[in-house]
Amino acid sequence: MSELRIAIVGFGKIARDQHVGAIAVVQGATLAAVASRNASLPGLPHFATIEELLEQGPPIDAVSLCTPPQVRRAQAATALAAGKHVMLEKPPGIGVAELDPLIAMAAEAKRTLFATWHSRYAPAVEPARQWLATRRLKSVHINWKEDVRVWHPGQTWIWEPGGLGVFDPGINALSILTRILPQPVFVTAAELAFPANCQAPIAANLTLTDIGGLPVTAEFDFRQTGPQSWDILVDTDGGQMKLSRGARIMAVDGKVVADAPDEEYRELYRRFVALTATGMSDVDLAPLRLVADAFLLGKRTLVEPFVD
Repeated sequence: MSELRIAIVGFGKIARDQHVGAIAVVQGATLAAVASRNASLPGLPHFATIEELLEQGPPIDAVSLCTPPQVRRAQAATALAAGKHVMLEKPPGIGVAELDPLIAMAAEAKRTLFATWHSRYAPAVEPARQWLATRRLKSVHINWKEDVRVWHPGQTWIWEPGGLGVFDPGINALSILTRILPQPVFVTAAELAFPANCQAPIAANLTLTDIGGLPVTAEFDFRQTGPQSWDILVDTDGGQMKLSRGARIMAVDGKVVADAPDEEYRELYRRFVALTATGMSDVDLAPLRLVADAFLLGKRTLVEPFVD
């Protein structure tokens, strides 16, 4: 199999911390260039924009878009029009409807569009899905709280319209939820706390359910200090299952049954390489729909201004 030559577009923290290392170890993938206005990687061709990359850069087969979501739709359309496969960091866009034209473009061009949900590739997700498939679920609770100053320092885009605020990490939990539960869920109520100087929420509480009435609650907060919380608890007729540390660890009634090293981004690129070999796409919008519905249904309150 020939190497998939990939260019990273947008070279911020997540690209440096996760994407570069993952591409380096995944068989069939190679990093060929970087496009970013503000950063570069020694030894690689560098361009300021995706347009410069496509016009002046080395031969590439695919782009991995790690830019803020507000600009990804236009960049993805540019790349698809140029005949490139496209990987979208999460969230795949700032709205649900804007993905439909990209899906159609990819299909017409026989190119891959991959809307990634890296948390679904955490090591305990599939064991949890399989375990829950044979139990009767009683309730679900998500506790997803982290310090925005640690994980998103100076990233002002996250507070702008389309930046999602606390739903940027919260959508990771929802991507796990929509993978492990046997039935689709939907939002019935939401409370959103907006800093007085921001256009996106800093905290949110959601109430969800499925067609059978399963009670599901979620607490998201960007103001957590000290230990960080990335937990999902599911009460069942076979005991309580807990996913912790972002679904790296699975325990049942306190006994660890799954614990493995984190290879989320390596698995993303393995999946991307496999998809591009066939030209198939993978665009699951269920987590984004839940966030959109939370904004539609959310009762909004103002809280103190956010200062980074």
